Amino acid sequence: MSVKFEISFAKSARLNGGLAILLKDIDAELPSGAATADPANIFAKAARVARYQGKGLNSLDIVAPEGSPADRIVVIGTGKYQELSSHDWLKLGGSAAARVKNVDKVAIFLDVPGVEAGGKAAADFALGMLMRAYSFDTYKTKKNDDDDKVNGQKPVKVTIVTETASAAKKLFADSEAIAAGVNIARDLVNEPPNVLGPVEFAAKAKELEKLGVEVEILTEREMRRLGMGALLGVAQGSVRPPRLAVMQWKGGKSKDKPIAFVGKGVVFDSGGISIKPGAGMEDMKGDMGGAAAVTGLMHVLAARSAKVNVVGVIGLVENMPDGNAQRPGDIVTSMSGQTIEIINTDAEGRLVLGDALWYTNDRFKPQFMINLATLTGAIVVALGNLYAGLFSNDDNLANQLLSAGLSTNERLWRMPLGKDYDKLIDSKFADMKNTGGRSAGSVTAAQFLKRFVQETPWAHLDIAATAMGSTMDEINQSWGSGFGVRLLDELVRANYEQ
Repeated sequence: MSVKFEISFAKSARLNGGLAILLKDIDAELPSGAATADPANIFAKAARVARYQGKGLNSLDIVAPEGSPADRIVVIGTGKYQELSSHDWLKLGGSAAARVKNVDKVAIFLDVPGVEAGGKAAADFALGMLMRAYSFDTYKTKKNDDDDKVNGQKPVKVTIVTETASAAKKLFADSEAIAAGVNIARDLVNEPPNVLGPVEFAAKAKELEKLGVEVEILTEREMRRLGMGALLGVAQGSVRPPRLAVMQWKGGKSKDKPIAFVGKGVVFDSGGISIKPGAGMEDMKGDMGGAAAVTGLMHVLAARSAKVNVVGVIGLVENMPDGNAQRPGDIVTSMSGQTIEIINTDAEGRLVLGDALWYTNDRFKPQFMINLATLTGAIVVALGNLYAGLFSNDDNLANQLLSAGLSTNERLWRMPLGKDYDKLIDSKFADMKNTGGRSAGSVTAAQFLKRFVQETPWAHLDIAATAMGSTMDEINQSWGSGFGVRLLDELVRANYEQ
């Protein structure tokens, strides 16, 4: 069960039971707040006995300290306080959240003597707490006893004590929006495929209208009228009809061109006629991680009233094998008019994205387009699950994305594009084929997508290893990570808001 936190900020706090969390710089004798939480100086003795120094994320737990107004004191090491990055503050917040057990109120003393955390640091710390608190157990009928004791339906009241409380409170509104957007993406990826089909996913996107996002849902009939033969070819083997969700946030000036984000939304990928091996196929419910990230991002931008015009487009299909499924050897015609020979029906995401990208570019004439997709296993082989692959036809956009990745720790690695790779997807019978084989598999997938963006600045993020099943850490304990939401919010915030 997710812990619910009710977070506030204050310059001081009076303890009367509950949990006190102190931060300790490796070079400081005592953490700030020790005089309040530990008047008997029990911490100093406990630290000596445990040889505790305050190294990064190391903790010291003191239960029922005699003479203290707190029922329990936890000290978390920060390493060198002045060297902490934004992501370090997130991790500290996540580490603190993990130590909140069996309490209904927490006081966290954020400042170290001689060093002020700053409002941004405090807001990042709080965001880390919110992100760590997430878990997905909707379908568990038996909850963990400890989780029930931690929270139930009652939020844990958290007071973050810092001299920069006023500044932190203002910034925290954005932190709450970001946490909500990340958790929307996590929920969508974690949902079972029998619950979340294309129609149901589109309905989730429609809910963003409550925040002022304009949402249109295109049905199969409308997509057929537009000539989206590539996307519809993927969907034709499923009894569940496809959808294209178009989300618009108009927070900028009416004359400004929008920026556009496009997501692959294959709600379940069996591989179609080119069926995948059975082992691990259950993970293919997460093959809509790109669409989930775009939906979460649109929530963030609307919730924090971002001053920018943004379009989010997600192609929603299910890839299944039946008597009506497309076959290897079929030739489909995309919305662009380009024809595609189907070599492998498991190379389906690029077909969905090809039509979605062309539609977005043709209708909205955006400043740039960025698509996100759990597209290839090849990118997992190349980069593991620590980086997502970045492909782009525009150096400026690529550099902005790389910088945003460093700021959020949702890291990207730029991969090559080039005309020589086009030879691998040339077809004898059509304008192109949908796979170039095993060699440079992630690159040829990107080369395929590039044929649908014309001269518009564009980037493709292959998030196959980072959106689902990625390494769990201090701020994420979920199989569906919500990767991409914070990255793209930072891109917009740093470069495109007025």
